[in-house]
Amino acid sequence: MYEEHWNLAAEPFDQRIEPQFYYPSECHQAALLKLSYGIEMRGSAVVLCGESGTGKSLLVENCISQLPPSIAPVVRVPYPAMPPDQLVRYLARQVEPSMQPEPNALFSHSIEIIDGFLRRNLSQGRHALVVVDEAHLLDPLGSLHPLRMLLNLAAEQSQAESAWTICLVGGISLAGHIARYRDLEDRVAVRCYLERFPFSETEAYIQHRLQAAGHSGPPIFTRGAIEAIQEASAGVLRRINRICDMSLMIGYAQDLKQIDAQEIELAQQELSSRSMAA
Repeated sequence: MYEEHWNLAAEPFDQRIEPQFYYPSECHQAALLKLSYGIEMRGSAVVLCGESGTGKSLLVENCISQLPPSIAPVVRVPYPAMPPDQLVRYLARQVEPSMQPEPNALFSHSIEIIDGFLRRNLSQGRHALVVVDEAHLLDPLGSLHPLRMLLNLAAEQSQAESAWTICLVGGISLAGHIARYRDLEDRVAVRCYLERFPFSETEAYIQHRLQAAGHSGPPIFTRGAIEAIQEASAGVLRRINRICDMSLMIGYAQDLKQIDAQEIELAQQELSSRSMAA
């Protein structure tokens, strides 16, 4: 809606996960390199932890986009809050769509399907990747135990490497959950933690997103505005995006040429009122 007013080709702070909007902060780049290394070295498991809104999903998608073709297929578990047998059955359906286990099939049948897939995939020189989002939800349901069993199953396919890598992505409690399963923790190749942005990273992030959306003119946000954004967001990416997006809308409605701290305050008030209404 406001793109033309600000000379933009797209909304810069939309909650998208397109690779061109990925900002290579020091923390994110370190995590990206570690994740890529763990997957390409065909480790059994890799872990990415961070507070909600710190950019985990975008980082994982960027990592996947850079992996070699031999890392295939990529299987996603977007919401794993399900009992262990349902989780294993879901994975079996994803890796072998042509061999759908029945809803009431035995647990062992799903394991057999996964085992057969791993053998065939490995014989073709490929290495599968399973991305489990919201993985901190697994422990309360007891679903970390079957994942440990599946990692053991994958390790049996080859003496040199695992037949797949399970990428566990979740909140900061995930690390503690994994620590309670020694066999699982021992199979984690790399652990990455995403932190909140300091002011310098917040400033660079905002400029990066604007440029990715086509901005090339004078700065839209004053330093005072960025300081206000940092204070209001505490360096959490999702909050930065919401505040910036709302402030651009306010600036458009008021026909402004630049966003200052006053507009950031108005944006906060509007977002707060919406949260209360919800």
